[in-house]
Amino acid sequence: MAQRTKAGIDDMVAYLPQLYLSIADLAEARQLEYAKLNKGLGLTAMSIPDVHEDAATMTANAIRQLIEQNGLHPQAIGRIYLGTESALDGAKPMATYALDMLTQYFAPQHGEDCFLNCDVVDLTFACVAAVDAMQNTLDWIRGGTGRIGIVVGADIAKYELNSGGEYTQGAGAVAVLLKENPRLLAFQEEWGVATRPEHDFFKPVRTVTKKDLLQELLALDPNATLDMQTIMAAALESMEVNGTLDSNEATLVFHKDTPVFDGPYSNQCYQQRIREALNHFQRQNQTGVNEPLTDNWRRLVFHLPYAYQARRMFSEVFLQEAKMRGDYADLISEIGQAEPDQKHFTSIESYREAQGKFLSVLTKTERYRRFVAEKIEKGERASSQVGNLYTASLFLSLMSTLESDWQDNTALEGSRLGFFGYGSGSKSKVFTGEVQPQWREVVERFQLFNTLQTRQQLDYSTYEQWHRGLLTESILPPQGEFFLAGVNTEKGVAEGARQYAWQPQGATAPVEQTTAR
Repeated sequence: MAQRTKAGIDDMVAYLPQLYLSIADLAEARQLEYAKLNKGLGLTAMSIPDVHEDAATMTANAIRQLIEQNGLHPQAIGRIYLGTESALDGAKPMATYALDMLTQYFAPQHGEDCFLNCDVVDLTFACVAAVDAMQNTLDWIRGGTGRIGIVVGADIAKYELNSGGEYTQGAGAVAVLLKENPRLLAFQEEWGVATRPEHDFFKPVRTVTKKDLLQELLALDPNATLDMQTIMAAALESMEVNGTLDSNEATLVFHKDTPVFDGPYSNQCYQQRIREALNHFQRQNQTGVNEPLTDNWRRLVFHLPYAYQARRMFSEVFLQEAKMRGDYADLISEIGQAEPDQKHFTSIESYREAQGKFLSVLTKTERYRRFVAEKIEKGERASSQVGNLYTASLFLSLMSTLESDWQDNTALEGSRLGFFGYGSGSKSKVFTGEVQPQWREVVERFQLFNTLQTRQQLDYSTYEQWHRGLLTESILPPQGEFFLAGVNTEKGVAEGARQYAWQPQGATAPVEQTTAR
């Protein structure tokens, strides 16, 4: 059988907001021990989007830079596939908003129809959606000749104030250029996958009756004299829709950016799925399940909901591979205790608790620390300063790994990298890529860590105003970027339509700005 053309990543661009909150400041405001967040979870700062930014502007800004620095003609780009869980609409893809901004920008040079034949779509499967988009696009590239695609992961990770997930927040987008014979990374065609329907983290469409909503509002003012029956009758008597309460439905449906989640259970799902996907990857490659594959992978790249997630969760695979490798007894000796045996426990819960404690001790061994330092740590560096990027997290980890190795003058050419994607709900994908000979000239332009050093720090008070949606003006006015110009608030066929524009570098006032109506 003839060998198929290589397909993979030719270049990458990360767009990160210019604002950040220090984890030390958040810890002080929440009366949390900073050392537990910093030394325990690897957290230093979280990226915060400005008032004029959303996931669509971050997407468009990353793609624009990717197109320009590679001298691409818009007409040559066959598809732009977006992985996100920060959708702006229940029907209209966020990718179309990004396409609108890109068309505004490139039309003067390439014509109004420069993206007319570009296929765009949003993919959603929690944090693994951009990996799904990349796998799909790689198959599309291999199915033709000269095809060029762009995949983007873009999200704003937001949790409720004072919740267990607040300190993992982050925001940003990573755009990935995919093509034949790539300069950066070529992917193997076999992928491992593991999927189970779980509720470890999700953003449900929530419902509330008008009666319950009104009762909640009236309860805020004990002196209110409004009659509930009169209000309900007025809210339901007409078929016209003049507002949120004056509508046809007795039950209102709403969506929140903040998730419903179970942290410990989500960690358990993450740990199980990556192990199951790795086992499937081994079978796909006809290597059986008795070979420690990660020995042959120079670096491991993970989805990182927080910087130290992978090192905390990979201990189970590390133990499994020690058994395959034949040094299990040496590892147990270093741990200093035997691995729990399920048959000695009266319940699965008590066994899992004991196994969890055992694996925690394993992560503190010198053997495991060396493994983390060699395989995982370089991918954590950017995450610690940015926070969770949901769908873009794995790609940020890849950029962090490659730029760190570039800075260290590491010889990575021909090295194989192992990837572990995860999305709640839940699914993991395991795959590998080979570093290409031209990787240095590509990574040199990343400038990821320089970008992180030029951001502006927010104080806690401003952060809380942002989180509550009370800020109405940008902290740093847009410069050389796309921005959200307005959202139509008038009733009618354009209600909720979002308008975006481009702000040239050095301009004193936004151009073509549309005020929300």
